[in-house]
Amino acid sequence: METLVQKQSNLKLADEAVTVPIDLLQHADSPRLEGEDVGHVRMLADVDADLPPILVHRKTMRVVDGMHRLRATILNGRREIKVRYIDGSEADVFVAAVQANIAHGLPLSLSDREAAAARILATHPQWSDRAIAEVAGLASTTVARIRIRTVDKDSQPDARIGKDGRVRPINGAAGRRLASRLFTEHPDASLREIAEMAGISPATAKDVRERMRRGDDPVPEKLMLAERKSEGAARGDKTELPPVSRLQRKGRMPDAEQILQKLVRDPSLRLNDNGRGLLRWLSTRSVNTQEWEGIEDDIPPHCIPLVADLAIGMAYEWERFAEVLKRKARTELA
Repeated sequence: METLVQKQSNLKLADEAVTVPIDLLQHADSPRLEGEDVGHVRMLADVDADLPPILVHRKTMRVVDGMHRLRATILNGRREIKVRYIDGSEADVFVAAVQANIAHGLPLSLSDREAAAARILATHPQWSDRAIAEVAGLASTTVARIRIRTVDKDSQPDARIGKDGRVRPINGAAGRRLASRLFTEHPDASLREIAEMAGISPATAKDVRERMRRGDDPVPEKLMLAERKSEGAARGDKTELPPVSRLQRKGRMPDAEQILQKLVRDPSLRLNDNGRGLLRWLSTRSVNTQEWEGIEDDIPPHCIPLVADLAIGMAYEWERFAEVLKRKARTELA
């Protein structure tokens, strides 16, 4: 499968390897902050079989991938080495070097990968967090934090290129709001025309139109939450808890941990089997900020949307459960 760096750059890799005098080569513009590992060089020098060709930027003769193999060749007293040339801009060649070191050989350290991501963000700000995460071997949330810390928000493009090479607006909510206004101002315009003017896909434009017909907000709640979180992160705010229920919007969000402890101490629950069963059921389904903060960084990037949707679905079911209990309480207290 063609990678993003191949789709979005003019890199060209030579089909055949050639033998090149080592004296012509320049040291790598390496993503390794600490340079080469001496032990790994010695291990390669002891290998009897021929090592794979190293990758070299033709214009600068700088090693792109293979400094350990080059050092091992020098250690063995050889004056030539097999090379595959790569042509392209130095910024794209560095990305290729990071990808090559992620894919094989001695793994890059976390510091190496984070530093590489910061550099790629500076040279390829139009790439999405997920795209850079795939190149650098990081979680997309880590890349997002590096972007906020190292890149001027005002210099960021309005859209980013995803892993699939497609261009998407950074602020999907803004595109939806613009489409909503355009539908009102141009009722005879086609979906494709509205989508093009708003910078969104025709499918998104269709969803906006359907939402407007139902009287719903053109922006889904989870997209609004993501927008708020992104704005808060850009300001350096702490993670803002999303308003997932009517109680929280009214400023009456209960302390779940405190309520659970009160129920645990209640003799009418603690001293019978049904009550203890209820307490066990509630304790296994409760969650607080201290428990979930940090877990988000451990979720594989491709699973994050699924976990988020699961959390929203569970929150919805809990709210329905709460409404049933409140109606029951009103009936029994009447």
